[in-house]
Amino acid sequence: MSIKHLVITAIVLAALAACTPTPSNPRQSGERPPMYPDYTDIWIPRNIAPLNFLVRGEVEAVELKATCEGDNMTVNARGNAVCFDVKEWKTFLEKHTGKSIEVTVTTLHDGIWTAYKTFQWTVVDDPVDPYLTYRLIEPDYEIFQNLSLRERCVENFSERAISDYGLTGNRCMNCHNYGSQDPNLSMLYVRGEGGGAILNQGGELTKLNIKTPDMVSGSVYYGFSPSGRYITFSTNVIIPAFHATASKRLEVFDRSSDVYVADLQTNTIVRTPLLNDSTAFETFPTFSPDGKYIYFCTSPHVDLPGELKEMRYSLCRIAFDETTGRLGQQVDTLLSGSKTGCSVCHPRISPNGKYIIYTVADYGTFPIWHQESDLQMMNLSNGSIDQLSVVNSSKSDTYHSWSSNSHWLVFASKRDDGLYGKPYFTYIDATGKAHKPFVLPQRDPNFYDDCLKSFNAPELGKGKLPFDAADVKKAVDGQAVDMK
Repeated sequence: MSIKHLVITAIVLAALAACTPTPSNPRQSGERPPMYPDYTDIWIPRNIAPLNFLVRGEVEAVELKATCEGDNMTVNARGNAVCFDVKEWKTFLEKHTGKSIEVTVTTLHDGIWTAYKTFQWTVVDDPVDPYLTYRLIEPDYEIFQNLSLRERCVENFSERAISDYGLTGNRCMNCHNYGSQDPNLSMLYVRGEGGGAILNQGGELTKLNIKTPDMVSGSVYYGFSPSGRYITFSTNVIIPAFHATASKRLEVFDRSSDVYVADLQTNTIVRTPLLNDSTAFETFPTFSPDGKYIYFCTSPHVDLPGELKEMRYSLCRIAFDETTGRLGQQVDTLLSGSKTGCSVCHPRISPNGKYIIYTVADYGTFPIWHQESDLQMMNLSNGSIDQLSVVNSSKSDTYHSWSSNSHWLVFASKRDDGLYGKPYFTYIDATGKAHKPFVLPQRDPNFYDDCLKSFNAPELGKGKLPFDAADVKKAVDGQAVDMK
């Protein structure tokens, strides 16, 4: 760039800065700023994207000042939107990792500046896994159009489709799961005629038909063993039903469900009557990080839909030997649905093996439209349960996954409006204490106000996936590998 261009650029930047008002003699408010998303008093990873936000109400200008040990980062903006420079944001967080940043928001309205109560951002040295996958879908779930599975880098704002309706005949697509948060081992499911389970092994995609004649359906919910050789999965005959009350809207229940294991090396199915019991429903299987157990949820058979509100799932486990591929001979119950009066769904174990987090609701297996649904965390060494009161809201808090370092949890919450699910992050510190969650930041602070899709089943990954939506289309159009 020439000297002339540099001078012109400097003049333009100076002029823009001069046009943005800065606070003068602000009045002090004892209240928190009316910011959305709520990013006050949170613990954040050092590698998170900038926390861009809006100030609600009649606001003509905003100043944000972040201070730590005499170092300042200041953003002045016209209007009510605060957007950080990405490079400046990252530099500031890296410099102050492990410390608390004092943040003050000051707003201008009718010629009067108001300085709101200072809050903190505590920057922790435990990074969150840099990639997040999720399904974007209409909130009612039984109706879908333009459905897409997306991958987002949480360190910045880049996003792309990993499977898209435009390339799959607008079919329904199940959620994307990693094996041990590894981008080189994952799977998603494309439903409908010609669909199947799309297995990713180092970027090589294979379509699997994980169904044999004795199964009630193909694979629905699944999880990888630590070695990646096995998956445990459920087969479910899923029935949607509608409530008359707006707070529930939609119910989904299983008329039949069983749990199996698939050997991806030999393309064979491992069975046991303990997981294929016609007098019970078994679902939501997941391996323990050491591969020694399969955790799942089970409920005694009830007459449906009449006795749906009596359907309460327990948290159970069964032993598994990765060396031989054999299942154990007994089922252990960790949490009884009949004794607690709650139904357990979606168990996920922390990679360090210390904790298991699951969803509880009053009944059933579809807590997304249950406002009472919450997350709970069990300490696997002593069985104690944390109600996670700092994490849960008065609306639905459900689908969740761990970061590979066991310090970050992402989950889907409808806390904003009760309708649209959004991905929230919470920090689990070294003592197992959870901290106030925050929503995934977006480049445009108006994003969530304008978005008409729910973020469903968010999953954290350690790296970028080695395939895209076009690769998935090729796999879907190819021949499926049958299981036996």
